Amino acid sequence: MSGKKFKKMVLVEWIVFVCVTGFLIASLTVHELKPKMIWGLKLWKWCVLVLVIFCGRLVIEWLLNILVFMVERNFLLKKKVLYFVYGLKKSVQVFIWLGLVLLAWALLINHGVKRSRHTAKILNYVTRALASCLIASAIWLIKTLLIKLLASSFQCTRFFDRIQESFFHQYIVRSLSGPPFMEMQENVGNSKGNSWLSFKTSKDGSEQEKEEVIDVEKLHKINQDKVSAWTMKGLIDVISGSGLSIGGFDHGDDEEEGEKQDNEISSEWGAKAAAYQIFRNVAKPGYKYIEEEDLLHFMKKADVDNALPLFEGAAETGKITRSSLKKWLVKVYQERKSLAHSLNDTKTAIEELNRVASGVVFIVIIIVWLLVMGLLTTQVLLFITSQLFLVVFVFGNTAKTVFEAIIFVFVMHPFDVGDRCVIDGIQMVVEEMNILTTVFLRYDNEKIYYPNSVLAMKPISNFYRSPEMSDSVEFAIDFSTSIENIGAMKAKIKAYLESKPQYWRPDHSVLVKEIEDVNKMKMGLYVTHTINFQKSGDRNSRRCELVLELKKIFEELGIKFRLLPQEVHLGNVSSPPASAAAGRT
Repeated sequence: MSGKKFKKMVLVEWIVFVCVTGFLIASLTVHELKPKMIWGLKLWKWCVLVLVIFCGRLVIEWLLNILVFMVERNFLLKKKVLYFVYGLKKSVQVFIWLGLVLLAWALLINHGVKRSRHTAKILNYVTRALASCLIASAIWLIKTLLIKLLASSFQCTRFFDRIQESFFHQYIVRSLSGPPFMEMQENVGNSKGNSWLSFKTSKDGSEQEKEEVIDVEKLHKINQDKVSAWTMKGLIDVISGSGLSIGGFDHGDDEEEGEKQDNEISSEWGAKAAAYQIFRNVAKPGYKYIEEEDLLHFMKKADVDNALPLFEGAAETGKITRSSLKKWLVKVYQERKSLAHSLNDTKTAIEELNRVASGVVFIVIIIVWLLVMGLLTTQVLLFITSQLFLVVFVFGNTAKTVFEAIIFVFVMHPFDVGDRCVIDGIQMVVEEMNILTTVFLRYDNEKIYYPNSVLAMKPISNFYRSPEMSDSVEFAIDFSTSIENIGAMKAKIKAYLESKPQYWRPDHSVLVKEIEDVNKMKMGLYVTHTINFQKSGDRNSRRCELVLELKKIFEELGIKFRLLPQEVHLGNVSSPPASAAAGRT
């Protein structure tokens, strides 16, 4: 019990357990108490019944703790079973407790003693009541198990890749913001890197913090199909309860030893400041970029190879500029924040689904209880049927809406929090997801609430889940432009796109669409970005640079557009009479 608050109910159960156990031993050993009988039953049988009723939950909790301990000892079982053992602990505990109470009642009290018809009828009702409670607990256990299975599979399918990527980004940030760990390892004769990350998480906003440790190297090798529900739950708790943080920087005399602590990034400005500090910590003094050699002082070769493509232009040049480091860290912060919001909204949706399922199961339990007790007569059945028809008439449309919303959120699930979507021709960002509604944020920060049942009937475009997206620039040139100039224009466009591999893919096309009015050719440039359009600002800035480059190419090659000769009609405008002119003066 160390580290746990001693609950009053547990204290009462312990007191009852000790007292009843002592009395049970006395009733079996003391000669004066052995022949004592109450209502035709020996005293020890009543002691066993009282012990099962009042202390059964306590004993079953001991058994479950032993089961959990045995599961934890077996690594294979731990990955498959442990999460559900903890998640279903209370439901299993109640089910076993009621089963033991019914067993003790049937074998000790309601068996082997002759009673009157009236007494037997009462005892039969008690037996049926206990049996109905046991069936109800079994139904509730199945409901809880199904909800846990749904939550685990849904979260693993939708979020495991993003969580895996987020932890790898966190590992890069922590490694680059700390001391040169690889140099320290080499000095002591050990070439292995440190891939462990420690997090201080707080649960449900409480002030108590819990430290979690994750092996990023091991996590990076886990396949989504093989990840256990227990592992997934632990990862989600860490993401939800902690933020993106950097390690303690070591700048010699700037900090005293023992004062280096992890600092959490809480804003985009903080991410930019952290990027500046990381650049100073990793790059050589006076250099304007970070080389691969610099990264090898902080991470292993395999991690460096995986990290370089994350920075803009670093895969081609092998160098990380300060601006690309800043952009990457801001993006990592935004993604971590969006992921935390998505997980919290998913948790809220699952809780709402659990409440809906609990309401349905409660109605089923009442009907089962009436059936087992034998109280479901024709009159009662007609009354229940009439009430159900009334409920269906009043809430039928609501139930249909709730069912469609559940299918939309947990089966279709076309977006997550932070995704940029297009619905009804309007571009919006997902702000919040609930079981019945989704909140969007429009380009002018206006919040729009959509019922999920309505969204299920609409086509939804999701930029975040899209691959690298294409773009087009249409323009017109003069019909008299020579073929040589058009060829030179295509060559210059190709050279520009190939000089910006971090922005554009080499595959592109420059096409003549049509000739209009025998004086202009409509053309189109079709390119592919290295990103999707989740960040509309990045797309617009790249497109702007491309258009300006086209203008520069046109000016260099003298490509212009001239209008056709226009007819001009000249007419003789008569001068006004002299008297009228004098009157105006």
